[in-house]
Amino acid sequence: MKKVEREKHVAFYIGSLHKGGAERVFVNLADFFRQEGYRVTIVTQYQFPKEEEYDLPKGVKRVLSELTDEEISNNRIVNFFRRVRKLRRVWKTEKPNLVLSCIGKNNFMTVVTTMFTKTKAVVSVVGEAKEEYPGRLMRFLANLLFPYAAGIVLQTERSKYFFSKKIQKRAVILPNSLNPAFIKPRYDGVRERRIVAVGRLDANKNHEMMIRAFAALKDKYAEYTLTIYGEGELHGYLENLAGELGLSERVFLPGVIPDVAARIERAALFLLTSYSEGVSNALIEALATGLPVISTDVPSGGTVELMRDKENGLIIPVGDQHALENAMDRLLGEPTYADRLGREASKIQERLAPERVNRLWKSLFDGIMAAQK
Repeated sequence: MKKVEREKHVAFYIGSLHKGGAERVFVNLADFFRQEGYRVTIVTQYQFPKEEEYDLPKGVKRVLSELTDEEISNNRIVNFFRRVRKLRRVWKTEKPNLVLSCIGKNNFMTVVTTMFTKTKAVVSVVGEAKEEYPGRLMRFLANLLFPYAAGIVLQTERSKYFFSKKIQKRAVILPNSLNPAFIKPRYDGVRERRIVAVGRLDANKNHEMMIRAFAALKDKYAEYTLTIYGEGELHGYLENLAGELGLSERVFLPGVIPDVAARIERAALFLLTSYSEGVSNALIEALATGLPVISTDVPSGGTVELMRDKENGLIIPVGDQHALENAMDRLLGEPTYADRLGREASKIQERLAPERVNRLWKSLFDGIMAAQK
């Protein structure tokens, strides 16, 4: 009797669908696998108001795994074991062949809750590894649990060295695909006298250094403005800083806005000044847009995975305001050179095109699911 092939079913486990880089990548991957004919489930701990989350692709099921008010105990240890049991019940009920998780403890939960089930775990580290797993205990747990996963995905070669040699040997480097909204011809007209940045307004993004560097050049480039798209706890502080530096009319913080691609494509310069990143989606998108880019060399290696210094952008040391000022001065003062870097940067559209990157993920998933049979 001919064996009936089981429908391929993949699940994605993440904290929420709140608008952020990792969340968007998971939603896009889910949509790709749905279009490829897979059954797809997204499991999240939390659910935010609809306007604060990415839309779920049609045909993708969503399951919430967080404890309800009735299930929560006053005892944290009891709650932990109840969360484990509930998530394990989700896998047993939904029966995915494979679960992809990301970000810190989510990876631990996925490995632990899929043990001794038919569901295979694939863990992914999307940020700076030492920040996702800070301290000796978290690093120990990562090195202890990750080998039990069927797949381990990292984003940079440099990030491998945070983990044990056993994990280094098994880890696969897979990039994020480019947001389809950024796949279009490069703007070829006259550049607006605008410098732009995109990112959460927090201490790690180091927008303070960006504003101070702009202030140092404000008289030399008096017609230029700086716009930082994003929201966060430092909004008020950065607004006040701009005022103190005499830049209230030249530094703009419009918050989170739709259609970022259209807002930044004509700018003269894009800046990323973070202390740490995984592989920055904002940086990928700026390069794909063909903007002249200056970025810090983040410890994870995320920047050097995307950029070649002085070929498709300029790379500066983390936290070096003087280097940032010099790089800005060069690109604003030499528009022909800046344009050459931008043209080279736009070629990343081919390298990170969704159809190419998504096929790499499909190959990984199919290989793991084939080994189940």
